[in-house]
Amino acid sequence: VITCRAAVAWAPGKPLSVEEVEVAPPKAREVRIKIVATGICHSDEHILKGSVANVEFPVIPGHEGAGIVESIGEGVTSVKPGDKVIPLCIPECGECSFCLNPESNFCQKSHISEPQNLLPDKTSRFTCKGKQIHHFLWISTFAEYTVVPEYAVAKIDAAAPLDKVCLFGCGFSTGYGAAINTAKVKPGSTCAVFGLGGVGLSVVMGCKAAGASRIIAVDINKDKFAKAKELGATDCINPQDFKKPIQEVLTEMTGHGVDYSFEVIGQADTMV
Repeated sequence: VITCRAAVAWAPGKPLSVEEVEVAPPKAREVRIKIVATGICHSDEHILKGSVANVEFPVIPGHEGAGIVESIGEGVTSVKPGDKVIPLCIPECGECSFCLNPESNFCQKSHISEPQNLLPDKTSRFTCKGKQIHHFLWISTFAEYTVVPEYAVAKIDAAAPLDKVCLFGCGFSTGYGAAINTAKVKPGSTCAVFGLGGVGLSVVMGCKAAGASRIIAVDINKDKFAKAKELGATDCINPQDFKKPIQEVLTEMTGHGVDYSFEVIGQADTMV
């Protein structure tokens, strides 16, 4: 058992509390990871507000991390102690019918299908003050050590900077993948990206990599425009600079509207 620090959410509406927690050793086909770096996704904020369904408290949030394998359980073959890894918040077991189907990308064992408040054997590896602490998406990266199923771990290059590649766990891959894999942006196309946070900027990068000829970045914070252009945006516009709806502005700019539009804010108004 390792004793370390973790940020615990004890109840909805309460702030995170840094606590001393005990992290049990990994069981069969599990991996214990020393978390070196973690990003903070807005989904973690939603947990604190109590607006994420099926999350049980108390819980250690965090799902955007990178670290080093500390120990492995029986039967683990894909990683060894000392390997640099990224824990996966949407893993693939590689065995269920969904994983074996090339048309599907959601494992039946993932949180999309069932809650991941405990590890697959329905027990927790975290305790604090004598109480069981729940996992979040199996990975709980707001802890200095965490235990995850083997198939929720991706081994990465030994030279990878952990403080940067932690973003591959959620933010970067969500945005970049939306352009490359979901929308399948075509060369020469025109794209609009609403919201220039970390995910939105990753969408911009994905559109550029896909060969989009025009990438219109939309945000009410003009301080984000320089970075957006650095990463591939061809135009940056602030809706507050116009008296007409922004969709009309985009139609005038392009003559017919954009080929692909990405909403990366999470606001119902911008989706409508």
